[in-house]
Parts: sequence; C-alpha cells; structure tokens
Amino acid sequence: MKIMITGGAGFIGSHVADAFIRAGHEIIIVDNLSTGYLKNVNPQARFYNLDICDPALDQLFAEEKPDIVDHHAAQISVPLSVEEPLKDVQTNVLGLVNLLQCCAKHSVKKVIYISSGGAMYGEAEEYPTSETYTPTPLSVYAINKMVGEDYLHYYRHQYGIQYTVLRYANVYGPRQVSHGEAGVVSLFIDKLLSGVIPMVCRYDGEPEGMVRDYVFVGDCVRANLLALENGSNTAFNIGTCIETTTLALFKEISSQLNLDLDPGFGPARKGDLHRSLLNISKAERVLGWKPQTPLREGIKQTISYFREKI
Repeated sequence: MKIMITGGAGFIGSHVADAFIRAGHEIIIVDNLSTGYLKNVNPQARFYNLDICDPALDQLFAEEKPDIVDHHAAQISVPLSVEEPLKDVQTNVLGLVNLLQCCAKHSVKKVIYISSGGAMYGEAEEYPTSETYTPTPLSVYAINKMVGEDYLHYYRHQYGIQYTVLRYANVYGPRQVSHGEAGVVSLFIDKLLSGVIPMVCRYDGEPEGMVRDYVFVGDCVRANLLALENGSNTAFNIGTCIETTTLALFKEISSQLNLDLDPGFGPARKGDLHRSLLNISKAERVLGWKPQTPLREGIKQTISYFREKI
C-alpha cells in the first residue's frame, strides 16, 4: 500500500515509517521539521517539507494518491496549549481538517489518527481508564485531540473514510527529543548524562510525583501496523496498564546509569494531571495487541541511544 505519514520525521512517526517500509509499503512523509529531523527520515521514503495547514497539501495528495494516511503530526506540548491555545488549534484542529478535506477529495481509504489517552481523559474517576469513559479534558491540547476524533466520525459519516484512533499513553524511546516540551524519560536521561540533576514535578501531597503509564515506542509501532487492516471506526488505548510514579522513573533511570543521587522537586506544570493509567483490554481483544517491552528494557534501549549521541 501507499501510505502517507504526517510527522514522519519526528520521534514516533519516524519509527512507524521504518516499520511500514520493512513491511513492504510505499511511504510518503510529510513534515514541516518544526520538531522533526531529516536524520530520522528513512532514505527509502519520499519526503516533503510541508506543513499540514498548507493549502499545497491538496496538490501533494493529487500527485501521490495515498491509500492510507497515518497522522502523527501535532502540536504536542500540553503547557504550550494552555499558554497559547490558538497555536494548538492551528495545528491540531485546522491542520487536521485540511488533511481530512484532502483525504475526502482524493479518495483515501483510511486514516490512522494519533490521539492522547495520556491527556484526554482528564482526572478520570475510572482507573485504569477504558475507551468507554467519557473524557473530561483539562488542557487545550486534550480538548483538541478529542475534537479530532469527532471530526473523524463526521468524515466517516459524510465521505465514507475509515479510521482507527490510537490513544497513546506516555510514549518514550530512542529518537525522543530531550529539549523543549520533551518526554520526561528522555529529559531525565539527557540531564543525568550531562551531570545535571533533573526535577521531579509534583502536586502538594504527592511525595513521589505524578502517576503515569509509560509505553515504549516500539510497542506503539506495532499498534500502527495492526491498525492498517484492523480496528476500523473505533478508538484503542495504547499503554501498559502499569502505574509508574515520576520518582520511581527517576530511580530506575539513575540506577541504570549507576548513579546514587536524589532529584530536585518542583511544582506541576499547567495542564499536568495527577494520575493517568490506561485500560488496554480492548486493544488486546480486537487488535491482538499488547505491550511487549518492560519499562526497564525500554529505558535501557533509550539510554543506549542517548549514549551513542554523546
């Protein structure tokens, strides 16, 4: 199949592109390189430096005629979405609508949409949280990811475009950036390798920091492969259903680096949740997917990646 991956020069999207190419698919990557890197782009893919909001996207669809669109391009910073909501709307809503209009006009068969199980449910009253739980988003980013799912439902009804939603937990692994609005795993590793003591963000009364569900990027890749032909017109949580506190994460990383030290502590950022944990039984049942990489092994691989960069 011919597959267009938006955000395919980024952390997760580039891994998905590599896996699709290994599976024999023809890959087109669309990325504006705002957070992605050319070094991540597989040489067997055709790369276009283009923003998903650009009207020129229509001409690209006309020329390439993809069968499937795997949509990873996004504004990913929760705090930035709170501080500058229009920036988040521009990419995560208007960019998506521009993309879906192109899909409808040029007869794309299916869209794989990357949503956020780690943010969209808000401070849920159901843990682990399943896909049937009504989201109560507490950041602009989470709101717009939820709105994106509504647009998919509309385009399915109006134009017959199939879709699969993958609601990622907190993804980590090789190629994750360690600056700006980075994932905490890459941030901790990079700082500790540089001799800097990182900060554990926490709310008052949470001595070990917030609780998260950390899923390895390679496991997310397998979910995308399965979604090419399975799980149409519904959403799946992609996580581990294992709780990890920020302090426990820090201790695991520092232990693997043979460091015996304590982190700094600071306040939670705007939009941060106290707790996030995903029920993944639907993905296991319908997609035949489940995580295969334990946190310890995933951190080991991520540390190796950062050490190779030094």
